Amino acid sequence: MEWALPDPFVIDIHVSEEAIDAYQHVNNSEYLRWVEQISWAHSEALGLSLERYRELDRAMAVHRHELDYLAPAFAGDELALATWIVECDGRFSLTRRFQLKRQRDSKTLLNARTRFACIALSSGRPKRLPDEYQEIYGAALVDE
Repeated sequence: MEWALPDPFVIDIHVSEEAIDAYQHVNNSEYLRWVEQISWAHSEALGLSLERYRELDRAMAVHRHELDYLAPAFAGDELALATWIVECDGRFSLTRRFQLKRQRDSKTLLNARTRFACIALSSGRPKRLPDEYQEIYGAALVDE
């Protein structure tokens, strides 16, 4: 599949009946849930699990989501969702980009971005990215 950026981290999604809303297509909230799902999967693949976040007393909390819904998905659709880390300031924030495609025709259904801010889990206050985050997330950066 051709993606907007090189070397994506990709998960496959099967659209279940539970994802369908009153308009008979995937509910908008499902797309956001999938964005969260792939963000965690990618972080874990890079070596930063929830357990490690807790050990470091840090979290990447959502500061801003931007979701551009381009076309609907329906029950039974097989989708591929890609993510990239496109910004990491090395201090307090990082940004992910997402692209959702339907597998049968490669149509892009969603483009999205999420900006995360680093916080201390113990206080919820902004905190500097740990060196480990800077190294791991920084190494995964992709140029837009």
